[in-house]
Parts: sequence; C-alpha cells; structure tokens
Amino acid sequence: MAPDADAGTSIKRADPFAPLTSEQFAVGDGHDIHVESVGRAGGVPAVYLHGGPGSGCQPDHRRLFDPERFHAVLFDQRGAGRSRPRGSRDANTLPHLVADMELIRGKFGFERWMIVGGSWGATLALAYAQAHPERVAGIVLRAAFLGTIAEIETAFLNVLPRLYPDLYDDFLSVLAETERAQPLQAYFRRILDPDAAVHGPAARAWGETERILSEHAPSRTRIDLSALHSSRNLPATPFMEAHYFSSGCFLQPNQLIRDAGKLKDIPGIIVQGRYDLLCPPAKSHALAAVWPAAEIRVAEGAGHTLYDPGVRDAVMKAITDMASKINKQD
Repeated sequence: MAPDADAGTSIKRADPFAPLTSEQFAVGDGHDIHVESVGRAGGVPAVYLHGGPGSGCQPDHRRLFDPERFHAVLFDQRGAGRSRPRGSRDANTLPHLVADMELIRGKFGFERWMIVGGSWGATLALAYAQAHPERVAGIVLRAAFLGTIAEIETAFLNVLPRLYPDLYDDFLSVLAETERAQPLQAYFRRILDPDAAVHGPAARAWGETERILSEHAPSRTRIDLSALHSSRNLPATPFMEAHYFSSGCFLQPNQLIRDAGKLKDIPGIIVQGRYDLLCPPAKSHALAAVWPAAEIRVAEGAGHTLYDPGVRDAVMKAITDMASKINKQD
C-alpha cells in the first residue's frame, strides 16, 4: 500500500508519528476493519495488536515504534474502535482475527513481521504465531494472557475478594442473590442481554472493576453504584469480552501452552508487571517454560496497564531490542 496513495486518506507528515496510510479494509463477513501504517516504507515490518478484546488502537500506540526504523501496522480488530460495524460480534472469533492478520500482512507485502501485543493482544499474538510461525520474525508481549476462563476466575473470584473485599461486595451487588454462586457466568449473560436495563449496569460494573484491577495504584477502589444506570455512553470493551470469555476465547483448553512448541524458532520478549493482578507473573513464567526462546523482563512496581510506571518504556525497549535481533538473523 503506497504512502498517501489516496488523497482522501492521506495525512501530512509534519508529525513523524502520523499515519503513512489509513483506511477501512474489507475482510469479509460484512466487516470493514480500520488499518493504518506508521514509520517508513522499507522499515522493519511490525504489527501492533490492541487489548480488550474490543478496546481498539490509540494514537499513542503509534509512538511505541521508532518511525525511522519501523514500518508498523496498527488495526482495530473486528467490532472494535473505528472498525465497522461497531461492536459487531457476528463472525467475530479468534480464528477470524488470525485470518484478518494474514490478509493485512499480504496487503502490505510483508514476508515476515514482528508481532507486538499486550494482554488480549498477547493472546492474539500467540494464536497467530502458532498458526503461522513462518510469518513471524519475533514477538514482544506485555502481560501474557493465555485466553483461559481460569485466568478470569482467578482475577475476579480470588484476587478481587482478597485484595479489594469492598469492591468485590460492590461487584456482587449488581447481581441477584440467585446469580452469585456463579458470578462470572451471570455477568456474561447480563452484558450480552439485549435489554439496556439489564446490560447497562452490568457492563459499567464489569468495566470499572477491571479498570481498578488493571492499575497498581488506582485512584478509586469502589464502584459508583449510583452511576450504573447513567444515560452516558456505555464502555465498549465489556461486551466484546463477554462474547469472547463466555466462549473460552474460541480456543481449545490450554491451547496456547499446548502448542507453544510451534514458537521454538521465534525469539520473544515478555514485559511483565510485578504486581499485575489480571495477568500475574506466574502466567509469563509458565509460557516461558515451554518457549525457551522467550525472555521475561519484569517491570517492578507496576501492574497490568501499559501506563503503569516503567511499563511503556520497557515495551519500547523490548521492541527496539527485538528489531536488533531480527536484523542479526537476517
């Protein structure tokens, strides 16, 4: 895709992090995904995978890549961000996202590329790399999420009541007494319910709880129960998360660990927050144990989010270091 090939989507390059290209790309099944590229043509090919699922890429994600060194692609996954139809969960599974990545890689003419992703983006990165190892030059992950319901249960049903018991009480209070024996399944049912009076409060409570768990030092540690029925815009991510998590992320049990042998020839760097409550260090350790080519770099004093202290800088350094490894291989 030539830079500024379409006058309708071209953007002035006064900002070195401004997109080279930006477009809606039809991938089939009625989905048009938003795809942009940054850096320079001929740079180290890379792709950035956002989290969620369902959150979408942000302008700051472009700045993770040195524009003089990389030719990086960022895209909003099906139903997320600027992709259309917005929020659509039809024909939206992990295999669909993996197939979309192959279409994007082919569109840009990359033989191989570096895969960068955090949290859910790490799940997609691993699934893609195991499906197409010959297309992956290297992998940089932040907060390895292996796509299992056990990880969600640990975070919301074990860590949450131990570290934030008042927040856990808030979380359960959204549900009827009869639903509290299996709260995650109840939340997923409520969030996916078509009735706004049902899904609205559940989506807000889920999103706020997850946000608090993601930060090492959150500014607030309780759900504002009075705001759950607000008419303001609903967060998008809980709906896509409920869709994926209630279906086991469309993975076979323990698939990403079971198939880690397919990564044996791919170098990896995993950036791990020491106090990540959603994707704890034990998961990165378990992944590295079956992927010897991977190195773990711990961000001390940090939790889950990219913007906890030290995490963003560690990710940028990992991306730069991985580019040097790739150049030596080539």
